[in-house]
Amino acid sequence: MATKSNSTKTSSSKKGKMNLKDIPFSKERLIELFRQMLLGRRFEEKCGQQYQMKKFSGFCHLYIGQEAVAVGSIAALEIGKDYVFTTYRDHVHALILGISAKEVMAELFMKRTGSSHGKGGSMHFYNGKTRFMGGNGIVGGHTPLATGAAFASKYRGDGAVALCYMGDAAVNQGTFHESLNMAGLWGLPIVYIVENNIYGMGTSTERSCAQPELWKRTGDAYNIPGRQVNGMDMLEVYEATRQAVEDARNGQPVFLEMLCYRYRGHSMSDPATTYRTKDEVGQWRMKDPIERLKEQFPTVFTESMVKDMEEEIKQEVADSIKFAEDSELPELSDIWTDVCVDYPGYPGREASDNKYEFPYEQLENAKK
Repeated sequence: MATKSNSTKTSSSKKGKMNLKDIPFSKERLIELFRQMLLGRRFEEKCGQQYQMKKFSGFCHLYIGQEAVAVGSIAALEIGKDYVFTTYRDHVHALILGISAKEVMAELFMKRTGSSHGKGGSMHFYNGKTRFMGGNGIVGGHTPLATGAAFASKYRGDGAVALCYMGDAAVNQGTFHESLNMAGLWGLPIVYIVENNIYGMGTSTERSCAQPELWKRTGDAYNIPGRQVNGMDMLEVYEATRQAVEDARNGQPVFLEMLCYRYRGHSMSDPATTYRTKDEVGQWRMKDPIERLKEQFPTVFTESMVKDMEEEIKQEVADSIKFAEDSELPELSDIWTDVCVDYPGYPGREASDNKYEFPYEQLENAKK
């Protein structure tokens, strides 16, 4: 088991220009991660626009401003081996973890071509092939699920780590404390990430948390070292998560508090004008994660290069909207499908046509 360390606050963020030799991956990988952030930003902007045009309804929580957290942390995983659990603010996580923009938008439009066949909607994307165990609508309710996946991984000895995202309000839920107690007690391979965007709906952490520096909560209480990370810096997020994942694989669960900011309201029904000021939003926009990466590598992200990427992404998102508009709504009979999990070999069914089904064959191989 890895040596347990005390909780620590993040070091100062990387500022100014950087050299490619200073990053732990290739130039091509850096461009790919930048594109993921930019796609997430433009997709969410159009998503909000489509919602306002009443193309779909229900709950919808945008991720604009927080892209560096999902992109940087997922980049540190072995996709397909490690598990990812997140909250209802899950569109960008879904895009990174193998669900196409067309299928994400179709799911938002509640169409049969969506990744959950129109039954999940904004809060419930899922892709078993990449072990993306979905968005979850109950605040803190998925922390025991992620902890259970980590326990299963340790029990099987397959080396997988569970990554569990949550909002800052989740740390005051009982399930959070029960989960971390078990993870710390049993040395489970899990990394808990709090996307601390300063507000739980419209209530700030300063008003709702007796200890608003959330990273300090877990070290003494659960023997899980905590660290505060600049969630507006994709490279810092990546490095912090990479180290945390390494520790978790060695039996040391880790708690990361990612300080970030959502530019829009908690959901589409929240104008976000009564509990924060324009000046506050403006100050955080000056720390924008996409602009920050451009400033760090100006010779990579040139004006012409970014312009071409913008056009390409603009078309990809436009195609996703058309695909969603042209797709069919579920039939009434679809209410009986996907009630229980169907998998190859399930009695009465030879094979599943759901490409996002859980990869049970991987579990069988892991047992051998």
